[in-house]
Amino acid sequence: MELWQAVLIGLFAYLGRNQVPWLFGTTGGWYGIGRPLVAGAIIGLILGDVKTGVLCGVAVQAIFIGQITPGGAVPSDLNLAAYIGIPLAMVSGGTPETAVALAVPLGALGVGLHNFTMTTQSAFAHRADKFAANGNARGIRMANITGTSISFVERFFIVTLTCYFGASFAENILNSLPAVVLSFLAVGGKMLPALGFAILLNQITSEKWMIALFILGWTLTSSLTITTTTLVFIAVAIALVYVMAKYSGNKAQALAASMKGDEYDE
Repeated sequence: MELWQAVLIGLFAYLGRNQVPWLFGTTGGWYGIGRPLVAGAIIGLILGDVKTGVLCGVAVQAIFIGQITPGGAVPSDLNLAAYIGIPLAMVSGGTPETAVALAVPLGALGVGLHNFTMTTQSAFAHRADKFAANGNARGIRMANITGTSISFVERFFIVTLTCYFGASFAENILNSLPAVVLSFLAVGGKMLPALGFAILLNQITSEKWMIALFILGWTLTSSLTITTTTLVFIAVAIALVYVMAKYSGNKAQALAASMKGDEYDE
């Protein structure tokens, strides 16, 4: 990997980091280019292989597809997992499963770095409060900029240096691993995305019977030659029928209850 490529990857990693304000806050950053799928496309474009980058991004995204970050709490830092795991897997000749295997420990490491950075930045927030009490607008701006510079140092330099110096290291490791270990990584890399979808399924199924809809969709895609877009339209149609039937039943019950009430009044 060339130095300029590592620098660009490190810059996008910083812009997509949690609590970085430059891309409309966390909307364009953490929830935009910070997602592994988007990161995979960006990294693939930088490294000259968009297809492989997107495939790696899809595999890594599947692990974290059910993850939310309420109140800034980060269960796993998918930004660091993507912007280090994907490029190292690509330049070392690995597969999307390799990117997944690298992403899991990197996500855990990112949580520690994120907590340390946020703790350090709290000092600058207190300084901004003091400037605000004195009506010092310039001091508030400087405190905010200085505070976010810690995120830049942490994310940009770690990602850039790891991608640049760790590329050959990761390649040598993969080349030296026996076939049984590579097979284990491939199997584990395919199981982890399934776990991610299971977590998401557990969040969106408010009632047990809804799992039958998931099984129906899986059966349709496995048995019939239909695209994902077609399946989406089928799912929307089923959802509309369900909602209409549910609320029509509620209206009928409400009407019946009101009619009984009128009879009692008479």
